[in-house]
Amino acid sequence: MSEVYLEILRSGINTTAQDRGRNHLYHIGITVSGAMDLRNHKLANALVSNKNDEASIEFAYQGPLLKLKNGAINFAITGDVAFNIIRKNSKVEEGKCYQSYILESDEQLDVLSTKKSVYGYLSVSGGFKIEKFWNSYSINTKANIGPNNGKKYSIGEKILIKNSEKLKNKEKKINYVNSSNNLIRVIKGTNFNYFSNDSQNKFFKEKYLITNLTDRMGMRLKGSTLENIKSTNIKSEGLIKGVIQVPADGNPIILLNDHGTIGGYPKIGIVISADLDRVAQFSPGTNIKFKEVTLVEAENLFKNYLSETNKYLNAIN
Repeated sequence: MSEVYLEILRSGINTTAQDRGRNHLYHIGITVSGAMDLRNHKLANALVSNKNDEASIEFAYQGPLLKLKNGAINFAITGDVAFNIIRKNSKVEEGKCYQSYILESDEQLDVLSTKKSVYGYLSVSGGFKIEKFWNSYSINTKANIGPNNGKKYSIGEKILIKNSEKLKNKEKKINYVNSSNNLIRVIKGTNFNYFSNDSQNKFFKEKYLITNLTDRMGMRLKGSTLENIKSTNIKSEGLIKGVIQVPADGNPIILLNDHGTIGGYPKIGIVISADLDRVAQFSPGTNIKFKEVTLVEAENLFKNYLSETNKYLNAIN
């Protein structure tokens, strides 16, 4: 029996496999990686009856054009994404996010683009037949770690699909609206007092522009220069996703999924876990503002985030 697969007719700009990421490897310089927007990754899998630790295909801006071969699948796309389904009779069907569809052999899925966001997610029933590295399907292209030799998918490649016999004809969908709130909540960083009182106030009161120097590693911002009154460099320390570093030029950088695991720039703050999905979806040219919260507030907000995510997942199932 021939294997079921998606043939890549157009790769898109940044198409990779991702899951919840890999853990417990910081000591050897390997970061977590994983889906930039974990909630949308989980929702995509739930819509096709997968467990949320199955891989999804993450794409940025322009997505891939895919042709299914040798079988039929359920698929779902999440995010703020425009896509079409090209049926065998050449009829073009406009797709809707947060809804599952059946795709049959020789039909195509054309992921045109994300809209007012950066990342979208594609999951298929049964999951993708790809290899785990360090217990994760995530691809880190900066370190060439993960399936597909740690590289983005390219035109002509095949993405194999496992357990395609588990096709379910029941359509699943959910009403979900991606947040457009540009207020980002942070707690003070370990080097907050390295910055002048004026700069501390500016950090929480003024807007910052997301520049084009933004990818899965980090997000460079531009705004009021933050004056460091102690030292623009420190001994390298461990870093985590969401840390806001400030290099010598005084413009902050928010570290994202594929960040380096150590660094020597002072840290003025850290984005709370509840806001990380939303931050990852901001496109260059967006203005954001920071709001300080306490550690206790951050913990409670994360509990709310998990509760809300589970509410949507349960609504699907």
